[in-house]
Amino acid sequence: MTTAPTVAPEKSSQTVQKPYPNYKVIVLNDDFNTFEHVAKCLMKYIPGMTSDRAWDLTNQVHFEGLAIVWIGPQEQAELYHQQLKREGLTMAPLETA
Repeated sequence: MTTAPTVAPEKSSQTVQKPYPNYKVIVLNDDFNTFEHVAKCLMKYIPGMTSDRAWDLTNQVHFEGLAIVWIGPQEQAELYHQQLKREGLTMAPLETA
C-alpha cells in the first residue's frame, strides 16, 4: 500500500501588522486640588487642550469621579501622566484604550 507524499502548506508571505495599543491618561477626583489647578494643569501639559475643554474635564472629574484627559501612544501617555502627577493631580494607573 502506498501513501501520498506529505506536502507542507506554503508559508504566507503576508505580514500581519498589529498596531501598538493606545493608552488612557485618567485624572481622578480628590479633596485637595482646586478646579482652577486641575484645569490649568490640563492646559499646560495636554497638547491642544482648550480652556473650555479643560474646564469640562475638570467638572467631569469632580462630578463623575474621573475623566479620561488624553488617549494615545504609550510613551506620550507616560509623559503626560507623570507631568500631571508631579503637579499633584491624583492619577489612575495607565490603561490600554
